[in-house]
Amino acid sequence: MALSGLDIFKRLPKTNCKDCGFPTCLAFAMQLAAGKVELEKCPHVSEEAKAELAEASQPPILKVEVGAGEEQFKVGEETVMFRHERTFVNPNAFAITIDDDMDDVDERVKKIESLKYERVGQILKIDAICVRNKSNNRDKFIKVSEKVSSLTKKPLIFVSSDVETLKVIGDKLKEKKPLLHGADTASVDEFINIGKSTGCPIVVRGKSFTEIMEVTEKMRNAGIKNLVIDIGSRNLKEDFYNQIALRAAAIKKKNRLLGYPTIVFPCEMTDNPLKEALIASIFVAKYGSIIVLANPSPQNIYPLLVYRQNIYTDPRQPMQVEEKVYEIGSPNEDSPVLITTNFSLTYFIISGEVENSKVPSWLLVMNVEGQSVLTAWAAGKFVPEEIAKFIKRSGIENKVKHRSLVIPGYVAQLQGELEDELGNEWKVVVGPREAGEVPRFLREYVSS
Repeated sequence: MALSGLDIFKRLPKTNCKDCGFPTCLAFAMQLAAGKVELEKCPHVSEEAKAELAEASQPPILKVEVGAGEEQFKVGEETVMFRHERTFVNPNAFAITIDDDMDDVDERVKKIESLKYERVGQILKIDAICVRNKSNNRDKFIKVSEKVSSLTKKPLIFVSSDVETLKVIGDKLKEKKPLLHGADTASVDEFINIGKSTGCPIVVRGKSFTEIMEVTEKMRNAGIKNLVIDIGSRNLKEDFYNQIALRAAAIKKKNRLLGYPTIVFPCEMTDNPLKEALIASIFVAKYGSIIVLANPSPQNIYPLLVYRQNIYTDPRQPMQVEEKVYEIGSPNEDSPVLITTNFSLTYFIISGEVENSKVPSWLLVMNVEGQSVLTAWAAGKFVPEEIAKFIKRSGIENKVKHRSLVIPGYVAQLQGELEDELGNEWKVVVGPREAGEVPRFLREYVSS
């Protein structure tokens, strides 16, 4: 049973030292009871109190780790229903299926491995491979599973209705900590043994919340908490409802038996690749922890990866790109020099329009803590004095022989003062106010 804030407060040091980031021990206790902070934030809590508060200090949705090594991913640890309340914590994991009756396993693994992109300094990629027992042949499934395991370091998910098959795979590949799908009311005792012998995370499958709770309770009582819930009917409407109900039960009702990450299968809801991507996008926000897809086409995967990246950024900290001089289209010493801020959206829009212009250019991106041009100007971060300092340290003066700088049209008022700050060594040109006008502006600028 979850402890109240006062129950937790009684077990804390009561020093009000503020080392946890809260003004009082009582305030910290209330946040801990609400699942919005971890017990480790208090550096002075005793070992005895840690043991007593272990359950209360866990987030409403437990953390589950899948895989081993550098490619391991974790899901769960969520504490809110909506991103704007605080932030979502661990991004969804995307998995691509490989069925044991496929002839092109090697090529499919290579294709999955190649789905990797860099955006805003982050690597976007597929997180796991889901091997499904479509042939209903135990030996074939085990053979394909071992083959896939030998071809990739990505975490693996094994789906089979044959418990004995999963036991064999779990024993053979337990060092890789694959996710085994899945335990139900009929097989829970066998999966308890598998979980204890292999340490692998396990999917709990049920047709209703009652069935799920029956299985998770038995698992918890046996000391197994590394669980993922599959309550999917493979129907979008019902699965969408179930995801929301599970999140609400865990976070609002503090139901520990339902407080686990989930797995959803858009790949089993439609045969249409575009519909699969659309369905998957719904579960990125509401609230699939692991999303299993059948279609590895880059045109469908990339938008999902970008969408996930945007959803799982902290809304309190804007996405930023690195402060530096960006080369667009192989610029030379005569190419135009433009400047903007390191707010990622601004950068992507401006760099895209510069690229569309077909005019090779230098784009100076200045660190203003991820704020847009106008916001940074209003906050005193994108102002002549700071811009001049950035120009000097950027090294752009060693890359071009001219001294002409294009600033955003929305801060045209900086033109004169910025030239003064630069010692009149640079001519400051006011660019367009709207990004869509950049291509025409640059073409006319270089021809003048």
